[in-house]
Amino acid sequence: MKDLIMRIVQALVDHPEQVEISEVKGAHVSVLELKVAKEDIGKVIGKKGRNVQAIRTILSNASGKEKKRITLEIIES
Repeated sequence: MKDLIMRIVQALVDHPEQVEISEVKGAHVSVLELKVAKEDIGKVIGKKGRNVQAIRTILSNASGKEKKRITLEIIES
């Protein structure tokens, strides 16, 4: 899942080398923490949150096939 999100986000931002994803695993839910450059946060979120919502939808559908629940959080660095 990390690779999928990494590729999508790197295509959106101006500084793809600064994209970092870390995974925090819990008992029932895993959380992907996404860090991007400060000036790229708006591009990842998109107008009215459309980009991040689309990324979360893709993540939800892909994780459903693996019978896991994975959420995406954007961390401001």
